[in-house]
Amino acid sequence: MNKTKRIFSLILALLLVFTLVACGNTNNENKDTQAEKDTTTEGEKDTTSEGEKDTTSEGEKKFAGKTLKLAGLEGGYGIEGWNKVIAGFEALTGAKVDAQFAKNIEEEVRPQIQAGTPADVFYISVGRQDGLTETMLKEKAVLDISDVFTMKVPGEDKVVKDKMMTGILDTFTTNPYGDGKTYLAPIFYSPTGLFYNADLFGEGKLTLPTTIDEMNELKGKVEGAHVFTYPIAGYFDQVFYGLVNTIGGKDLFDKLMSYDVEAWKNEAKPVFEAMGNLVKDTNPNTVSQANKEGFTKNQLSVMKNESLFMPNGTWIVGEMKDAQGVADGFKWGFMALPSVEKDKDRYAYTFTEQVWVSANTKEPELAKEFIAYLYSDEATKLFVENGGAVMPIQDSAKLITDEDQKLFYAVYENGAKAASGTFQSAPSVPGVDLNKTLFGSLDSVVNGDMTVDQWHQATVDAVTKISEAMNAQ
Repeated sequence: MNKTKRIFSLILALLLVFTLVACGNTNNENKDTQAEKDTTTEGEKDTTSEGEKDTTSEGEKKFAGKTLKLAGLEGGYGIEGWNKVIAGFEALTGAKVDAQFAKNIEEEVRPQIQAGTPADVFYISVGRQDGLTETMLKEKAVLDISDVFTMKVPGEDKVVKDKMMTGILDTFTTNPYGDGKTYLAPIFYSPTGLFYNADLFGEGKLTLPTTIDEMNELKGKVEGAHVFTYPIAGYFDQVFYGLVNTIGGKDLFDKLMSYDVEAWKNEAKPVFEAMGNLVKDTNPNTVSQANKEGFTKNQLSVMKNESLFMPNGTWIVGEMKDAQGVADGFKWGFMALPSVEKDKDRYAYTFTEQVWVSANTKEPELAKEFIAYLYSDEATKLFVENGGAVMPIQDSAKLITDEDQKLFYAVYENGAKAASGTFQSAPSVPGVDLNKTLFGSLDSVVNGDMTVDQWHQATVDAVTKISEAMNAQ
């Protein structure tokens, strides 16, 4: 072999060795990479099987990474129940809830609304002194959420509407435009009526009245006590609505709530007269136009045996739990409104609070999912156990353990009839504030500045103007 052939053979040998080494390294790298993939996959499988798949069904995390803005009233039930429910919703859906609660929530959210950056979901009910919800309805700034009630409750197999209490959705409160569409979702139902000190009534003591006349006959029966007081005039809505049903039934109630002028002129007159009779012996120390401190003072007068009866709702227990100067032996009592005649039906108006969605929400589907979750068994239990709020779903009252609350919610089992609803939404009329005229005027009736007839006529005038504005649309 000559020199050239030897060099060529050496080069071939070196190339062969290099190729074998390279191939060996590549195979090892491929094996290592595959091993890493196998290890990662195995780990992921273990994590999923031990974690998410045991607690989360398919689709429940579809809102992961999204944020819902919630604004609500810090009311008599407190906010601990909301905090627990929010945590449950976040765990179930993967969404985050940015919550804002305040006692003066309208003042805090109004600038946000005006700036075009409102919350997605609002827990602010109709009938509030500020009237924010009514204003938003008049401005068509509330989203149609009818489809919430045909949705399945998140985490359950039941449809929302199938869980609701009978009649709770078919009112002008939930369907404010009378168009068959739902804009306000009812939550936290509470029987309302007259509260009193149960220690004063019973065997060997005073007898609970069944009519307004019997109630007034208790004047002077307890030393230093007047028959009646009220927290603020706004609480007369439940009294008025209850007496309307007592006097004219649901037929009259529906006429009045839809601004039937003739019904207000004629059929409603006995209701105004009954209201005037009810407040005949109102405690003169009742603070009219009461602010937040004033209404507490008015409520305390019942707990101190200075007033016998006052209209209120079940939240009163939590609201006054730290009250000072309470009479010895005091215990909350509760009854339906007295009737105007013996053996007539008596009513406990069913008050509901509401949640709604801004028409400008950036997360409509998430907002609806959140509202649907509020009707879940899980959320219902959390609300009851953390503040005492009761959702208007079937059998929810059975979750109540507090003895006072059991008494309140048993009013319907003891013969009282339920009434619910409020006014149909109507266009704004300059200079007309029906709530102020109808309910706020009771301050003037009580102190003698206005007669019942004047109050009735002022209300008819306000209703007439609203009815004309509706007809002009």
